[in-house]
Amino acid sequence: MKTLIRLFIGRPVATLLLTIAITLAGLISYRLLPVAPLPQVDLPTIVVTASLPGASPDTMAATVAAPLERTLGQIAGVTELTSSSSPGNSMLVLQFAVSRDIDGAARDVQAAIDAAQSLLPADMPTLPAWRKINPADVPVLVIAMTSDKLSRAKLYQLVSTQIQQRVAQLPGVGTADILGSSAPAIRIDIDLPRVTALGLSPEKIRQAIKNATSARAEGVLEVADSRLILAGEMQADSVEQYRSLIVSWQHGNAVRLGEIASVYEGVEDNNNVGFYNQSPAVMLSVTRQANANMLEVIAGVKRLLPELQASLPEQVAMNIVVDRADYVHSSLREAELTLLLAILLVIAVIYYFIREKRVLFIAAITLPVALLGTFTVMWAMGFSLNNLSLMALIVSTGFIVDDAIVVLENVSRHAEKKSALRAALAGTREVFFTLIAMTASLIAILLPLLLLDNLMGRVFREFAITLVATLLISLFLSLSLTPMLCAWLLRKKSGTAAENKRGGARLHAAYMRALAWTLAHQRLTVLALVVMTGLNILLYGWVDKGFFPPQDTGLLKGVVQVEDNASYDELQRQLLSSVERIRQDPAVKSVITASNNGLFVNRTVATIYILLKPWEQRADTALAVASRLNATMRKRSGVKVLLRPAEDLHIGARNANAAWQYTLTSDSSDRLRKWAAIMKTRLRALPQLRDVDSDLQAGGIKAMYTVDRDKAARLQVDMADINSLFNDLFSQRQIATWYRDDDLRHVVMNIDRSALANPRLAEALYVVNAAGEKVPLRAFSQLTYVPASVAVAHQGGIAAATLSFNLQEGVSLKQAMELISREAIKAGLPGSVQGEFQGSAKASHQFTLTMPLLIFSAFFILYVVMGMLYESYLHPLTILSTLPSAGVGALLLLLLTRTPLTIVSLIGILLLAGIIMKNAIMMINVALKAQNSGTTPTEAITYACLLRFRPIMMTSLAAFLGAMPLALNYGGDAALRRPLGIAIAGGLALSQILTLFTTPVVWLWFERLRRRVAARKAQSR
Repeated sequence: MKTLIRLFIGRPVATLLLTIAITLAGLISYRLLPVAPLPQVDLPTIVVTASLPGASPDTMAATVAAPLERTLGQIAGVTELTSSSSPGNSMLVLQFAVSRDIDGAARDVQAAIDAAQSLLPADMPTLPAWRKINPADVPVLVIAMTSDKLSRAKLYQLVSTQIQQRVAQLPGVGTADILGSSAPAIRIDIDLPRVTALGLSPEKIRQAIKNATSARAEGVLEVADSRLILAGEMQADSVEQYRSLIVSWQHGNAVRLGEIASVYEGVEDNNNVGFYNQSPAVMLSVTRQANANMLEVIAGVKRLLPELQASLPEQVAMNIVVDRADYVHSSLREAELTLLLAILLVIAVIYYFIREKRVLFIAAITLPVALLGTFTVMWAMGFSLNNLSLMALIVSTGFIVDDAIVVLENVSRHAEKKSALRAALAGTREVFFTLIAMTASLIAILLPLLLLDNLMGRVFREFAITLVATLLISLFLSLSLTPMLCAWLLRKKSGTAAENKRGGARLHAAYMRALAWTLAHQRLTVLALVVMTGLNILLYGWVDKGFFPPQDTGLLKGVVQVEDNASYDELQRQLLSSVERIRQDPAVKSVITASNNGLFVNRTVATIYILLKPWEQRADTALAVASRLNATMRKRSGVKVLLRPAEDLHIGARNANAAWQYTLTSDSSDRLRKWAAIMKTRLRALPQLRDVDSDLQAGGIKAMYTVDRDKAARLQVDMADINSLFNDLFSQRQIATWYRDDDLRHVVMNIDRSALANPRLAEALYVVNAAGEKVPLRAFSQLTYVPASVAVAHQGGIAAATLSFNLQEGVSLKQAMELISREAIKAGLPGSVQGEFQGSAKASHQFTLTMPLLIFSAFFILYVVMGMLYESYLHPLTILSTLPSAGVGALLLLLLTRTPLTIVSLIGILLLAGIIMKNAIMMINVALKAQNSGTTPTEAITYACLLRFRPIMMTSLAAFLGAMPLALNYGGDAALRRPLGIAIAGGLALSQILTLFTTPVVWLWFERLRRRVAARKAQSR
């Protein structure tokens, strides 16, 4: 190493060119780095959707979801399998272990679907389909199309034919779903009173329409030496032809379809609507694929938009209503400004202590070079410029200059007696081991984070590797660039003798006096250390535990839900009313709503996204705005509006209505409904919780016909006739497919909406028997009205109900979980109904349990590394003795600022431990060298403390001020970064004072212990 240091010092041009190369490579890499809100880590998730028009939720769950669950549940690596069934639709969500390859999982899913085909209903219009997306993900871009002149059907057709396919083909796009409408169709609405009067059956009408919509291949006729293609105009190809279609003959007169039904061009699903603010709109919702870069996806779509806009008629307005890129750029701009402020504060600290331009340059130049060099490593590793990687760079500003300051201080001390060249070589060689130990201590602290193999480990791996890269580059520069600059720029007048000219002399003198008193009262100091250790345990129990700090992405997501037995018209009315009320909030910019989310349709629930004004134009965070709107909308009757901030990190795949989830499961649906209602009532009574909701929608009403099969047989009525009647009239049944040129449309048959206003409609229905006679349903069945589920959920193949909730201000998740568990015990929840926290609540609980192990692992690895470096069992204990005071300061400030102990603040505490241990390492290395030269332990440690006081103060204050911009940062995603700054700043504020006194005392005690052990060994020999 001496040769290498001499090489860098003796070849200043080479060293300088190498530094310039690192700088230029960093500048280029910075331009090439992709940008994202968080590291690109996604839990492999696949959604399977299936449909059976007209089927009830219970039927969908039993005949479609259950068979698929049995085959999908056998796939290796599935960590969570949930399903939700509504009328005519089922959606199954499979989430895999983070180590599972998503493409391999997709192949297994397709194989499982194929295996389940024989178990599925034969009349399903399409086979189940799968997509590699997470339904809980927020779209990265939403484009709304509005028009004052064109119908929803025409808008849908324009979007589907000219926009959707082009966007879906772009790299990185996961889905491009159309919201707010459905595909154009030929609608045939049956006039039931007229059909009844003529004695016709809906099934006969359906069959006539189907026969008139034939477009099969006709054949080929070969005559002599020629060949003719046979064709005929056998398909009705216009609304007029359908209206003139003869469906029956009555007394020699033709009964045409237009006489007994309304025939018109409409949409496949009349119960599908969307609004941009309060204007009808058809929207394109774009999500990204797993591991695709968000900003690249958004940029790709935006580049295509001018061309797409030009292809649309002038009557269509295209608006980008949700653009996640704006939030990402704003958030990263805030983080970059915070980084710049941290750099300036660190340089100011160096200047305060040094007050010499040349020396300031030598110490400060490593800061930008190390940061730029880290960008190169980030680019080579495939990382992105995101909140966590920038957070690593911000906090590293306090670490980078440490090594350079240590080298500079030592070289300056030698320069008072030697030439600059000899001083640089001797001073650098003298602190080489100290620098290695300091860097190794910080890397050892980060090792447990690097070894975590769960989602949080993957998310923070980029943070840890970025920080490690910065530390290693800083170490390299301190052993190459810094001594070279010292050799060529340092002058004797830049030495450290004249303390008064640089600042800190009075502080140094005060420390000398305090240290002398401390060494004279060692037992009191050790007692203080013991108290600090106990206080750590106490404060750890007191501080609130969390999981991941909240994000403010400027977007709220949620649902508008009407009563379970409410009609579609009521949903639409409540949607418009809710949007009008929400838009009155001063923080709201725009609102979009849709009665489907692109994957799953629930007739009583609509999806809502609320775009907030930029951070600088509103006073409250997204979480505060969501809480305010929830409180406002809670006062309205007949509708629930549940909102929460849209975030980038999702744990689980539940698209819940609140931040936290508690799931009940049971093998009995009736028992589950009973206990879900009991627990929901109990949770709503808890003042610590708010926005309590359940996905168990059991408030619907079912018109149940109990058939007397004997009577039906006597009346020549088949069960299939009854099923066809319901399907033809009430399921918007797709009865045929109409082809024209390159277009196709379904022909949809349903009862006319005007007939639904008849309250006695269910009692007036009839079927036509085998003899062609009208037979009222009431002649062979009894009609009763019974409760029914609007949606049926499963988890792991059994019935499930998820209770979602938010927390009141000041209430921790730990408190809420304890309260809910206590309520389940008080309610007498039976063993046949299991309750378990899911999603983020489950992950948070698991993280809380593993947190002590993570801390212990970090300290154990640190002890091992320090023991190997020092070849001692005791010296690492001296270094670790600095940790209690660091933990107390961090936990106290977290308590005072009411900041939960999340994974971000825990990382701050671990980094804080590394900073504090660097101080102890600087002291111990000097003390060991002094002791080896013949001084007593007390003299050696006193000399070490006084010699290293200035660099310790400089490095600690640099780390403190480097963390302060994070701790004091507000607005945007500051809540994500602030816990890290609070933990470091709080720990340094207290530990810096204490460790300057406890470390020398602990070292002396262990040194006395070492000598006693050595003496006993000598005597035994």
